[in-house]
Amino acid sequence: MALDKNGIAKRIAQELKDGYYVNLGIGIPTLVANYIPEDMEVILQSENGLLGIGPFPEKGKADPDLINAGKQTVTAVKGASFFDSATSFAMIRGGHIDLTVLGAFEISEKGDIASWKIPGKLVKGMGGAMDLVASAKNIIVATTHTDKKGNSKLLKECTLPLTGVSCVKRIVTDLAVLDVTENGFKLIERAPGVSTEEIKEKTEGNLIIEGDIPEMKI
Repeated sequence: MALDKNGIAKRIAQELKDGYYVNLGIGIPTLVANYIPEDMEVILQSENGLLGIGPFPEKGKADPDLINAGKQTVTAVKGASFFDSATSFAMIRGGHIDLTVLGAFEISEKGDIASWKIPGKLVKGMGGAMDLVASAKNIIVATTHTDKKGNSKLLKECTLPLTGVSCVKRIVTDLAVLDVTENGFKLIERAPGVSTEEIKEKTEGNLIIEGDIPEMKI
């Protein structure tokens, strides 16, 4: 069966490494904070000026003044620091973020990402996404494999306004884990119970399948 949002977040948490500085985008990526292994030190950074984000607060314990860039209430770990947006973006643009996890409307087989605007719909802006995709050392996309109409989000070419060009390294969807290569999307893992045939059917861009594809371990 396809993963739910929490399943996608759990799988992405396996990509984290001790000592990483990580920025989590709005939506599914924010859930990754709940699945960081207890024995691992990962420092989460937010564009609005917080270094050291903790898990989402328990019900009734939220501080309305403590939010992430997506305006969700969060917690702060011991030793966290607060600063202005200029300092936050200096961290990003200076290449100090090891990993960025972003949601996406579309990803091309070349690693282009469209994540901030759908023409005709009101949006608040791209936030820090363009800075993050241009500066982070590694970029993972967390998204569903298809949109609500069943159309593939993994395309030959993006049709929506781009956030970044040739920047995505890995994609984790509700169906699969895929790497972006010079020849297209390479299938690395499939969600438990999901067949390679289903993934191929729902991937518009070039899909590379080599040998037996293992199931994810969630």
